[in-house]
Amino acid sequence: MKSQQDHLIELAHYKMPFGKYKGKYLVDLPESYYVWFRQQGFPEGKLGRLLQEMMEIKVNGLEPMVRKIQRGFPKPINLS
Repeated sequence: MKSQQDHLIELAHYKMPFGKYKGKYLVDLPESYYVWFRQQGFPEGKLGRLLQEMMEIKVNGLEPMVRKIQRGFPKPINLS
């Protein structure tokens, strides 16, 4: 099981795998995109969970924390 630190590092480096924002870090997606997902339904599985977590981070103004993690911790090799 992953530690909280490992999970936050993965979340900070996770990129959108499809659509208009393909290849962008989740933290860089506009809040309106998260609102749309909330209305339409988040995807199943890992991506859906990460999107929901990032939405909470954005709603609470914690993007600077995520950017600090991006700068201070290397990207995990096994990101899927």
